[in-house]
Amino acid sequence: MNRILLAAALLAVAAPARAQVIAIEGGDVYTAAGTPIRGGTVLIQNGRITAVGAGIAIPAGAVRIDARGKWVTPGLIESNTELGLREVEQLDETNDAEIQDVQQRQSSADQVQAAFNVSDGINPRSMVIPVTRIAGITTAVTRPAGSLIAGQGMMIDLLGNRVDQMSIVSPVGMFASLGENARGTAGGARGALSMRMREVLEDARAYARDRAAFDRGATREFSVSRLDLEALQPVLAGREPLVVEAHRASDIQLAIRIAADYHLKLIITGGTEAWMVADDLARAGVPVIVKVLNNLPQSFESLGATYENAARLRRAGVQVAITSGETWKAYTLRQEAGNSVAYGLPWTEAFRAVTLYPAQIWGVADRYGSLEVGKVADVVVWDGDPFELLTRVEHVFIRGVEVPLRSRETELRDRYRHIDQGRAYRN
Repeated sequence: MNRILLAAALLAVAAPARAQVIAIEGGDVYTAAGTPIRGGTVLIQNGRITAVGAGIAIPAGAVRIDARGKWVTPGLIESNTELGLREVEQLDETNDAEIQDVQQRQSSADQVQAAFNVSDGINPRSMVIPVTRIAGITTAVTRPAGSLIAGQGMMIDLLGNRVDQMSIVSPVGMFASLGENARGTAGGARGALSMRMREVLEDARAYARDRAAFDRGATREFSVSRLDLEALQPVLAGREPLVVEAHRASDIQLAIRIAADYHLKLIITGGTEAWMVADDLARAGVPVIVKVLNNLPQSFESLGATYENAARLRRAGVQVAITSGETWKAYTLRQEAGNSVAYGLPWTEAFRAVTLYPAQIWGVADRYGSLEVGKVADVVVWDGDPFELLTRVEHVFIRGVEVPLRSRETELRDRYRHIDQGRAYRN
């Protein structure tokens, strides 16, 4: 009942809150686009930032939030989750991130699901979303998983009761894998994995050259469906990135070669051994989305795991975004960023790796990733450095709407914080 009332309250206040001017004043404003502004002010109206700076005049009637002694930042961006797609890990029926029955088949043709788009499966009322956003994460890329080409992901704001309210970009990328988790789709050999990927791309090219012939049945037989061939066209045209999970250094180099051969816009995610081929990535202009807290060889493809991965990549000139790599624990994103600082990444670079850089990588930096005039008002007020574990979130704004700092977890905490003569059990 409390969650229903909370949702109704959000809907009731959203419209007037967006029209009203909100002034976050007196805080240290970390814009991610320039130097910090001490004692600065951020003005918000109609879901956008209308002013940022020191000495800004605050309009009469504005809602004023005292941020003196606080840190004001853009909302954090998590680049690799299954938020809204997975609810309970042990229950398959709550998994909408992959086509499970297909994954169990051995046919390599069934492991290409390019037409699969997660947008139709996202649950805006997922209990995991409030847990994530009250930790200062306002935007996320939620992605498919489980196949050689798993399908299309989506970038969302973590506020709304409908998918179209949350949507920022859909599709945001075509997700694929060249790692151990995809080897079974091509008979277990990495060479066969590369051959299968190239075969699919060649089919998509041939299909694009003469769709009319395909419709007449006058083409050779293709190895994937028409829907998959259509879905791959924006990737071949460079309008949509191919996001490849690859961990072993040689697999990353393979992804770079395939991208060069087909003129693809490539993003590497995972990248456990990316530091070993940092110069190759830098030359190719390929960004990497990395999990920092990864220092043990969990498999043969991650023997080169190191906490210094992000720092070494950045020193080589590679654009880096940091991810928790989690869904239920995506709130640990700031812990990942903090540890990257402990292992050599400058604080400003770590901050941008969870704000501005992911916005640039995903093509939304004109609207997201920094506190600048005209950008979407995803703003967080903290009581200290966001990367310190004891720092608390005090205010979260998503598209200019302040989000109550409540989730199922906080409700359970509050309910059982004080048990008075068994009253909690009687209720």
